[in-house]
Parts: sequence; structure tokens; C-alpha cells
Amino acid sequence: MDVPSGAGRPQIPQSAGVVATAHRAHCMLVLHKLHAEQGGRFTELQSMEAVAHYGDVEAEYSALRDSVGLADLSFRGRLCLLGADRVRLLHGQVTNDIQALRTGQGCYAAFTSPKGRMQADVHVYVLAEELLLDVEPGLTEALIRRLDHYIVADDVEAVDVAGHYGLFSIQGPRALEVPSLLDPGLVLAPQSHGIVHRPDPELGDRYWVTHARTGSQGVDLFVPAAAMGMVWDKLCLAVRSLGGRPVGWSALDLARIEAGIPRFGVDIDESHLPPEAGLDRNGISYTKGCYIGQETIARIRTYGQVTKALRGLRFEPDAPLPARGDKILHNGREVGSLTSVIRSPRLGCPVALGYVRKECNAPGTALLVRSASGTEIPARIVPLPFSA
Repeated sequence: MDVPSGAGRPQIPQSAGVVATAHRAHCMLVLHKLHAEQGGRFTELQSMEAVAHYGDVEAEYSALRDSVGLADLSFRGRLCLLGADRVRLLHGQVTNDIQALRTGQGCYAAFTSPKGRMQADVHVYVLAEELLLDVEPGLTEALIRRLDHYIVADDVEAVDVAGHYGLFSIQGPRALEVPSLLDPGLVLAPQSHGIVHRPDPELGDRYWVTHARTGSQGVDLFVPAAAMGMVWDKLCLAVRSLGGRPVGWSALDLARIEAGIPRFGVDIDESHLPPEAGLDRNGISYTKGCYIGQETIARIRTYGQVTKALRGLRFEPDAPLPARGDKILHNGREVGSLTSVIRSPRLGCPVALGYVRKECNAPGTALLVRSASGTEIPARIVPLPFSA
């Protein structure tokens, strides 16, 4: 990415917490006015502005399910690692194998504490001269602070690039048809987290990523800030030509939960170990060398299962909607709690993600969920993603 070394580098006070929030002065979306003109209504995620919806959540959800939806994810954090030692440094910080990646490849991984607890999840992309990291909103400052702590004599610099590049996401069964409408001749990377650099004399350096965020097909696009408005307009025309539309966070989150994809800060926090949240499926390498937290995570795999794990719970169609934090019961004993809860438009019933103790978290297990009012709602563990 064409970002000057040191550009946008925040000065982080030593008192900053593990999960720092972005300064409110920088929380508004670059395309706020454009989204508002399109009917956008806004919400906040970790003090960062996001489009909640464009006036019709049901239609936006249908686009994600049946055709294609376009979302502005520029509220997320983006940082680059520069310097000759960048790969070695990050390899020793995260759960997945960064040294095995080549230019144009990427992976999902986690930053963990020395005791193996989650501190952030991250999508890592290898560019020709830097590593690009995509993280949840509000985490950039804390991650730069952590990385700076381990940069001693290393040739590495961590740079906040959110002010230089926006992030758009195209999701849905027809998502892979959109890029060629905007960029004829483009060939997307076939593997998940593959990234393709496409320079353009008018729009600047664009980076197309194969990334399904809602369980269907998906493509992310990192685009220079100066070209964001022009690219958004072109993408809107492309998705509408395929029967799609711009979508907000409300519809995206519905689709995410139906797909059984956990979100850091909601379904995962610093009390969880990566294998508890299912990161051992695609976010952990058990053959790489040492990294921070590796000993605890390796011990879990060697000596036994985690004591609890993230599971999908399905309720009867006429069941009341439970709430995040409601307790899960098995044979009268508390065995877990809910983290994400929706009434699924596709399934016509409430579904939830939640952590359940290992002795009663097999698919098919009957449970009860106790609401704040004391009502006990029958539920059953089902495989993820949720299916009809």
C-alpha cells in the first residue's frame, strides 16, 4: 500500500487498556454524507460509526441471501507492518503460520496473551513489501502498542492506515461476479484470504481479497481514501445490475450469526481461549514455532479438550427471543451462556451462539435457556452453520 512510513502512527499513552477505542474525532465514516443521501441510518461499533441500514433491513438481508450486498466496512481497523523483519515479528505474535505465506496469500489468526487468552482476531494479508492487518474496530492502538513493545532491534514499523485506505465488502451468492464488472481482466485469488493488487491510473492501488464474511461467497476491496466515493458509486451500479443493493450492519450481522461465525468483542473476549471459539479449524497452526500463548494452546491439544466450546442453539418457531447473556441449563445445572441471539429470517425461529460445557455440548443435546425474567426456553444444540 502506498502509505508513507510512520503516517498516521498514533501516540498511545502507557495507561491505554488492552482493548483501546478509537478517538471520536476520527469515528465518522469518510462516506457519511453519501450513505446518508442513499438513506443510510447510522450506529456505533466500538466508538466507530457504521451504517446500520438503508431503511429496509429485510430487503438488505434478502440481497445477502439471494444475490449480493455491498457494505462499507471502513469502521474496521487497518494497519500495516513495514520493514525487513515484519514477517518474523508477526509470526511470533499470532496463532497461525505467517512464515508459510507467500505474496498474495493471507490467513486468519489470533493475538493471545502469555496465558493463551484471546486479545484480538486478525485477517493477515501478505503484500510485496508489507503485511496488511484487518481487525475489529477499536483495536488498532492496542495492537500497535503491543507490537511496539516487542520491537527492540527489529526492522519493523507498525502503521495505522485506516486514514489512507477504506474497506468495502461484497457478500452473497453472486459476489464473485461483481469485481470483473468494475475491473475487467481481474482474476481473483481462488483461495480464502488471497489478495490481488490492481493498480489503476485513476483510482489508485486497489487490493481485492477473497473473503466470505457471511457464509456464502465474498470479496473485500481495499481502496485509496481519495477514490472511495467514485469506487462506491461504481460498485453500487454493479451490485444493482445483479439484483443486489447496499447493505448495513444489521443485515450483515443477521447473516453472520446464521453462518455461525463468531465475532470478537461479542462471541469472543479475553476470557476465551482460541480453541473454545473454534479457531482451531482455520486460525491456529499446531506445527509452527513458538508464539505468545503457544504453550497453553498446545497443551490443550495434547492433553484434552477445552472445558467449554462455542455452539449453535436452535429454538422452536414460537419461542420467545432470548437475550445475550441468558444462562444455559442442562438437567437443572448452569452450563453456559448465550453470546449472539437473533430471530432467523431464513429459519423462522430464534437461533443463538453460546458457550456450553463439554459434557453436554454435542449436537442434538436438549437444553434450557433461562431468561432474565426467569422463563425457561427449550433449545437444542445444532451443527454450525445453521441449516434448514
